[in-house]
Amino acid sequence: MADTRIWRRKYTNYGSIFHNRSMHISGMFSEADIESAEADIESAKADIESAKADIQNKLLTFSDTISEKTVKQSVELFLRCEKKEYFGRTIVEEITGLKSTRASELIKILVDSKVIVPVTGHGKGKYRFTV
Repeated sequence: MADTRIWRRKYTNYGSIFHNRSMHISGMFSEADIESAEADIESAKADIESAKADIQNKLLTFSDTISEKTVKQSVELFLRCEKKEYFGRTIVEEITGLKSTRASELIKILVDSKVIVPVTGHGKGKYRFTV
């Protein structure tokens, strides 16, 4: 019992169970600036639009025979996965509704056009966007 009191005093601000409440009342948590948050959202939307354009340009310069549907599926995949997440064929199947063969072909087109790159350390067949 005494050991837990010593530990509590040492590591939990002298055992105060209302630490978060006192921080809130004392004003350590400031009000959020809504205007700057809206500006951040607008810049994020602009970034997404430029990424869409980059994907379309890379695919169309890679090959003129790529259909508009393939470009649309690639953009849809980008919107769901973005740059930070890695994905594999099964995720491509779920997002686009394609069968496994066509999903593999889409991944091959995206790798060849350098829109996505293979990721190491997460298993075979994982990719992420470079745009």
